[in-house]
Amino acid sequence: MGSTLEKDIQVNIDFREIPASKKIYFASDFHLGSPNHEESLAREKKIIRWLDQIESDAAGIILVGDIFDFWFEYNNVIPMGFIRFQGKIASLRERGIPIIFFTGNHDMWMFDYFPRELGIPVYYGPVNFKMAGQSFFVAHGDGLGPGDHFYKFLKGFFASGLCQWLFKWLHPNVGVWLAKAWSNKSRNKNAVKDAEFLGEEEYLLQFVRSHEQQQHYDAYLFGHRHLPLDIEVGESRYVNLGEWIKHCTYASFDGEKLLLEKFEEQ
Repeated sequence: MGSTLEKDIQVNIDFREIPASKKIYFASDFHLGSPNHEESLAREKKIIRWLDQIESDAAGIILVGDIFDFWFEYNNVIPMGFIRFQGKIASLRERGIPIIFFTGNHDMWMFDYFPRELGIPVYYGPVNFKMAGQSFFVAHGDGLGPGDHFYKFLKGFFASGLCQWLFKWLHPNVGVWLAKAWSNKSRNKNAVKDAEFLGEEEYLLQFVRSHEQQQHYDAYLFGHRHLPLDIEVGESRYVNLGEWIKHCTYASFDGEKLLLEKFEEQ
């Protein structure tokens, strides 16, 4: 399913030219649904205020994974909630603003709901974009870089058709509860690491350095790490978009400059 959606997006969306006074926006790790309804709703409303702010000059919006803390599309059921966010991005699409979704490790089970209902294509892995003469390597970032073999094994299993087929036979009340419990346990386990810069141990930084030896990109943009980072790597840059639980950071590209920014209420 992923390959079909990826083929469609390459036909329908072209960022090689960015109109004057317009920008491409990148954001990730909204984690809508976490850790509870009240905090998630407040974050959702803040994200909508950010979308309201960028709406007038957005040439495109690229959401780089973990937009939802959990997502699974049963045959006739999707997770409850996030209706304000879905309504807002539907409105942006009706205005003709392209929106792209990447799946993350928390919402990897996105299938055809967003492409079919909202005209928002979904990517399941890294994508190379040409934008105004510059090259961008974009991915959520989980599973890239050295080490973490157990996680990479788990990711392969969760992405398999067998796992998805088995999960869909769980009643949604059971499946959603189970997935949220797993998600909260994972977040609590990695909370300290997510808050600290790991220096040379930053696995996505290691990935960028290794990849640059094979093929050059002007910038690499990732989510997943939760820590906003903007690091020069030779003639390239590694930009981590951060998250919206504490940092509320995002990136913008106007055709010349790529900036890592923080959303400030006007």
